[in-house]
Amino acid sequence: MTRPILLVAGVLAFAAQSALADLRVFACEPEWGALAQELGGDHIEVYSATTAFQDPHHIEARPSLIAQARLANLLVCSGAQLEIGWLPLLLRQSGNSDIQPGGPGYVETSSLVPRLDIPSRVDRSMGDVHPSGNPHVHLDPRRVLKIAAVLSGRMQQLDPELAGQYRAHFKNFKARWTTAIARWKAKAQPLQGAPVVVHHRNFTYLLDWISINEVGVLEPKPGLPPTATHLAELVSQLQNQPAKMVIRAAYESDQASQFLSERTDIPEVMLPYTIGGTPAANDLFGLFGDTINRLLGGFKAGPR
Repeated sequence: MTRPILLVAGVLAFAAQSALADLRVFACEPEWGALAQELGGDHIEVYSATTAFQDPHHIEARPSLIAQARLANLLVCSGAQLEIGWLPLLLRQSGNSDIQPGGPGYVETSSLVPRLDIPSRVDRSMGDVHPSGNPHVHLDPRRVLKIAAVLSGRMQQLDPELAGQYRAHFKNFKARWTTAIARWKAKAQPLQGAPVVVHHRNFTYLLDWISINEVGVLEPKPGLPPTATHLAELVSQLQNQPAKMVIRAAYESDQASQFLSERTDIPEVMLPYTIGGTPAANDLFGLFGDTINRLLGGFKAGPR
């Protein structure tokens, strides 16, 4: 065998080894796909089951999602029943033992950090309440860092040959993320104590981190669409207790928030909620940067 042929054979063998070493990550939501990419770099392949313009509560376990789950080595989802309507079916249909609950290939991010809004009781009259607490943990960057540490550890466990590189990726991410948290917190200081109305309680962790006060919710009960009666009650409430802005996620209809905004002269602010919700929110850093910029814009435009 000549040297060029040997060289080509060596390159092909190395490529094959690299392909085998790659982790295939199935992320239920874009934020976890983005975090996995930060921690895995070129050593992983990431598939996100949803986009910023889809409500993660209501997704269909389509054959294309099942096919992707069947190939995955690692599944990363919010949990706390956010995906209860579609993930259990998807896992069953995938037939993939590597990503079943309880195994190293299954990561439920909300279980890794303290959760807010844990109800003392749950019944049907309360609407779409999550018994385990609010699942939208990705909008607190402090919790994201804790989740990143665990997720990196899982990658190292599943792909031990590249464990050193995963550790290096996490170290780099941690340094950049810690610096960014301090910068975002300082920039958001004017927002502390600001009263806001939300469409759904999917920004609870963001508001808690910045110390923003939620004074109203467009949904009469969690998961139920806004009604004319409830919106009228909110208008009356806000005449006596004004808010600075009405915020909604990119995937939520603007009909109710605009209705309230027009009748109260409170600005309506759309936030990306997750990766891809706005052009600037193209990664985790852009998500928080653009979210704070939009909140500050609404705050400055709001009633004094």
